[in-house]
Amino acid sequence: MTLATLIVDDEPMARKRLQRLLKTEPDVRLLPSCADGRSAVAAIEEHRPDVVFLDVQMPEMNGFEVVAAVGVKRMPAVIFVTAYDKFALQAFEAQALDYLLKPFGVERVHTALERARRFLAGNPRALERQLAGLLRVTAPMHESASVLVKKRDRVLVLRAREIDFIEAFGDYVRLHVGAHSHLLRATLAEMERRFTPEGFVRIHRSRLVNWERVREFSEGPERDPLVVLKSGARLAASQGCIKDLMQRLNSNG
Repeated sequence: MTLATLIVDDEPMARKRLQRLLKTEPDVRLLPSCADGRSAVAAIEEHRPDVVFLDVQMPEMNGFEVVAAVGVKRMPAVIFVTAYDKFALQAFEAQALDYLLKPFGVERVHTALERARRFLAGNPRALERQLAGLLRVTAPMHESASVLVKKRDRVLVLRAREIDFIEAFGDYVRLHVGAHSHLLRATLAEMERRFTPEGFVRIHRSRLVNWERVREFSEGPERDPLVVLKSGARLAASQGCIKDLMQRLNSNG
């Protein structure tokens, strides 16, 4: 069986890399790729692919909206591709066919295709049920207070209450959980929007801290502000962030 396969991703390099990985699969026939959700809907309607590798986070129309626009009865088998763990978690909870959490390699792509092959050889009605469940789960809702972090051949589920603090690290953020830390491809601003409702506060332009983990405020040798956690960790803070935090605490008191 030949698998007519469509790649949908708004990042050119991501499309090229996935094309290169899929060319190692002898039964895959690649269709012209798409760079946005609207063209993906048109391509699915026109070419009727067997499998679509669908980026979740795209401007104007995201991957879940593509599924809704095409409709569960006409949608091919979907393998979601995302660098944002919150979307992967939504897909995981909805028991989507599969998802690839960037960065991924040839073995992970092969595993996803194997699952697609088995799925397509089974009951096609099951695909409709899974996609319908996916749309229910990904409807507008309060975002999960958990994140998925890739760790070698595992995907760890980290809950907000387990995280001590988060700091910017280039194109990533570093999540500190006890004596361990985990890298996640995201911005600190995204983490702030997501975790502020969970009790995280900004203490520095590059650092968020779980308020439940804070023991005291202190000063460093140069009288620079420090936030001391219950674990004993001493985190540099900025005067502006601490002043703003104190004002908010006083107003709430």
